[in-house]
Amino acid sequence: MLFLFSITWGDVSGWWVPVCMLTGLFYAWLLYRQPVNISKSFRYGLSVLRALAVALIAFLLLSPLVKSVTYKPEKPLVLVLQDNSTSVKSSANSISAPLRQLKQQLGDDYHVQEFNFDNGLHDGLASGYSGRQTDIASALKQLNNRFVNRNIGAVVIASDGIYNHGADPRYEARNIKAGFYTIALGDTTQHRDVLISNVNYNKTAFLGNDFEVEILASAYQSNGEAMRLSITDDGRQVYNRAIPIKGNTFRQVVPVKLNAGKKGLHKFTVNLAPLSNEVTTVNNNETFYIDVLDARQKILLVYQNVHPDIAVVKNAIEVNRNYEVKTVLLTDLATIKPAEYNLLILFQLPASAPGVQRFVANTSLPVWYMAGAQTDITALNASQQLVSISAGRSEMQEVFAQPAENFSAFTLSDSTRQKINKMPPLLAPFGNYGSKSATGILFKQRIGNVSTTYPLLAFAAEGGRRTAVLTGEGLWRWKLAEYAAFGNNNALNELMSQSVQYLTANADRQQFRLYPAKAVFDEGEDVLINAELYNDALELVNTPDARINIRDAKGRNLSFLLSRTGQSYSLNAGALPPAEYSYTATVKLGNRAFTASGKFTVKQIDAEARQSVANHQLLHDIAQESGGVMLMPSDLGKLSDLIKKNESVKTVVYEDKHYNELVDLKWVFGAILLVISAEWFIRKREGEV
Repeated sequence: MLFLFSITWGDVSGWWVPVCMLTGLFYAWLLYRQPVNISKSFRYGLSVLRALAVALIAFLLLSPLVKSVTYKPEKPLVLVLQDNSTSVKSSANSISAPLRQLKQQLGDDYHVQEFNFDNGLHDGLASGYSGRQTDIASALKQLNNRFVNRNIGAVVIASDGIYNHGADPRYEARNIKAGFYTIALGDTTQHRDVLISNVNYNKTAFLGNDFEVEILASAYQSNGEAMRLSITDDGRQVYNRAIPIKGNTFRQVVPVKLNAGKKGLHKFTVNLAPLSNEVTTVNNNETFYIDVLDARQKILLVYQNVHPDIAVVKNAIEVNRNYEVKTVLLTDLATIKPAEYNLLILFQLPASAPGVQRFVANTSLPVWYMAGAQTDITALNASQQLVSISAGRSEMQEVFAQPAENFSAFTLSDSTRQKINKMPPLLAPFGNYGSKSATGILFKQRIGNVSTTYPLLAFAAEGGRRTAVLTGEGLWRWKLAEYAAFGNNNALNELMSQSVQYLTANADRQQFRLYPAKAVFDEGEDVLINAELYNDALELVNTPDARINIRDAKGRNLSFLLSRTGQSYSLNAGALPPAEYSYTATVKLGNRAFTASGKFTVKQIDAEARQSVANHQLLHDIAQESGGVMLMPSDLGKLSDLIKKNESVKTVVYEDKHYNELVDLKWVFGAILLVISAEWFIRKREGEV
């Protein structure tokens, strides 16, 4: 790093410097012009010191600036990405050692960073090749975010080009302004094989209804033969069909209509009977789960004027097919029967609105108030006891959502809390907010950069009725912003689904109930289970210890003590192996023992088996578009020379300029003090002081 500095004058002319020097000389002449009791040589020396001190002080009065310039060189980054998925296992062992040697071959002129990826990006090279999914685009995006504004010289990707999750990596690669050098692993030869390439299905179905599943069956090098497709429902065969194979590269979408004849979670297994001399039979089977529901929970959303948030709320809730939302104008409410609904959402309406009293009078019906610019604040305060708003004027202000730390009624995933924390602001009534001590606040309001205790989304359960209040409008902004940033609305959908699940839970008055966050967890995903215990007054308590026993199909048991979170219980059992699990939880409240049980499934993810032919065209496109080169593993020894010969991969020198006032430099003060002290010492020594 090189450091230089110079003096600049800003708005002051440099011609003032001679004036400062003359001032110093004139002052010294005035002081030492008369003969004193010291020798002539000392008098001249003292005159010089005084002139220098006065000139320096006068010079500082001009407020000169010191410009310092720092030159910081940065070596070119060479980012090495190694595919760690199972599809490259047979071909990648030969390149692990050469990839590790690349750092030594490039030498000290390059900064080499090594990563591996499957469905995410991980530090260092790997040798396990155990990833069950491959998302090359996600790995490139994380890499770009981590090294934004850095001197990325080259990106090396060792992969077979197969991706089964995320977007096309060619688009993400264009965001990294560097040459890509791809190492083409795997085999592009199409071997004799039949496989289940994809299965499209809805995760839920309703009891008694027919539902359709689409199966993409593929066959290679098997022209003229037939593949036998069968489907079993919990071990019972429900579909069987022979499909003639026409061509050496054959694909056919097979629509299958099945019947939801029994309530509960059903395990369906799709199987293609193996052919003789097939290269692998791992990809001949695929398992999927469908939850057969007895009936949907019905939600009534009442509004007086149209608003874009109404469609956002309806769509986000109905992503969970267990819920059905009916929207109705306040003027049409008289035709609706309260007994048919499980939750009432009053969109910018108070409970005193005409016709709403019939629903609110039903003490078991939970109510969710959504406030906004159309809300009558006085009537809203009188309708519920959770949140009070003191608004002297009908103005709105922008408020951001800030997750509260002590909310325990239900659990949102960390990613959802982080995403919502970065969402655009909602519009909330301008004023002061208050809340009861029993109110659980999920999100507080942040006004600008100032965190407040004002509730944005709050929940409470009193007297057997659950109530929620959302104090802001503008959820449509969240929907657009989340999709623009992440390509989905998972956070908003999870927030709505969990909120509705909490509000509609325990309608059957069970005193002890457990509910997993999902009926089917993906492999590697943490298993989250929530539990609630109610006393005879239907008040939430968690004083006694609650235990849960989780058992897999092979009879292996896992025992946990449920954690207390607020007034409820929760358990994070961590990532469990793929299997079907049953659980039984017990708790004793007073002299009464309560038991709750249920099932959940951890689904194995094996997307890698669905595609066995390497996609070298993808690797070639990425390399060619960036000005790089695709290499075969046998040519890996040429990689370091190719990077060294690339003139765009070079050290970049950054220039950093800073301006400071000269008077702020401590050494200038020290120099003036030294000059004055030397003059005083000489005068003292000669007896003049």
